[in-house]
Amino acid sequence: MGKPTLLRASATLLLSALLGACAGVAPRGSGDLGVIIERAAGKVQIVENSSDSKLGEVAGLGDLSHAHVVFSRDARFAYVFGRDGGLSKIDLLTRALVKRVLQAGNSIGGSISQDGKLIVAQNYEPGGIKVFSADTLELLADIPASYGQQGQRSKVVGLADLPGNRFGLALFDAGEIWIVDLKHPRQPHIGKYANIGKQPYDGLASQDGRYYLAGLFGEDGIAMLDLWNESAGVKKILANYGKGEEKLPVYKMPHLRGWSIAGGYAFLPAIGRHEILLADTATWQEAGRVPVYGQPVFVMAEPSNRRVWVNFAFPHNDTVQVIDVPSRKVIQTLKPGKAVLHMEFTGRGDEVWVSSRDDNSVVIYDTTTLSEKKRLPADSPSGIFFTTRAGRIGM
Repeated sequence: MGKPTLLRASATLLLSALLGACAGVAPRGSGDLGVIIERAAGKVQIVENSSDSKLGEVAGLGDLSHAHVVFSRDARFAYVFGRDGGLSKIDLLTRALVKRVLQAGNSIGGSISQDGKLIVAQNYEPGGIKVFSADTLELLADIPASYGQQGQRSKVVGLADLPGNRFGLALFDAGEIWIVDLKHPRQPHIGKYANIGKQPYDGLASQDGRYYLAGLFGEDGIAMLDLWNESAGVKKILANYGKGEEKLPVYKMPHLRGWSIAGGYAFLPAIGRHEILLADTATWQEAGRVPVYGQPVFVMAEPSNRRVWVNFAFPHNDTVQVIDVPSRKVIQTLKPGKAVLHMEFTGRGDEVWVSSRDDNSVVIYDTTTLSEKKRLPADSPSGIFFTTRAGRIGM
């Protein structure tokens, strides 16, 4: 056999091997893909929203009882943060687990840097954040959330990516906000803001990356840092919104992530109250309240910002309400199913997907007609995440 023949044979074998590795997975883009967390099974469904269908699943992801997902810049890879401290990298196109590391004892989420090169996990135990290479999941930095003279470790909440490869986070036990600069990830720089309020329970970055806000559980109000004017420090907004009124039991902590700015107002969940708070984004003063069906958990605006969708804590967690932004009134009450945990809009906002954990289904609504389009079976679904998040700050 001559050399040209050998080369042709080798090329044929290589091509066959490559085609075999991709058997059953046709070439396609990733812009309409997403994952559904199946919390009880420790796996995710890979779905697409062009025809509202399941493509496959990836198992072996550990405890997903409080899971979060971020996406690579090219929207090919999903990074899944599990409650057990597991960090998993999934290839959405081949529907395979690329790598999984167990990086903490108790973790509740994470984020990805603006340049897409860093994955950061926030941890309850041990309290702090860890920084990984998005490519290899190599550990680049371990930053303990230490505070006080005794060097106690705080639970970290509200981790959010910011412009310039920076991250905002809140220390629940310490009552602090930190801004961590990871331009040089092995040599992080930390700006600390103390005495920002009692027990910050969650945090978020505005979609333009200007503001970092931390909701307070130990007192009424929200701590806000203007990242265009950091020297002014943290100020309190919406303080004393429940002053003089009886405290209500809190059945589930609301989530600030996915918050809504629409019509010049921020729509925010009131802790333990059956209300949505409105803040004027020009002054950050309270501008009104919208009475709703129960204690709000997620308050999310459609991509058009015309309407805001709200789900609720137990015992009202079978319900979703839709608020019209111009009138600030509830215009529709929906009943997707038992234990509604999460909502996710498609990139252009034509649909919203709603998880009903106890009905083992994801319900898809048409956002124009507010009517149900389809139900997809899922094993105790919770979070739903679409790859359109890949191009957004703070998600």
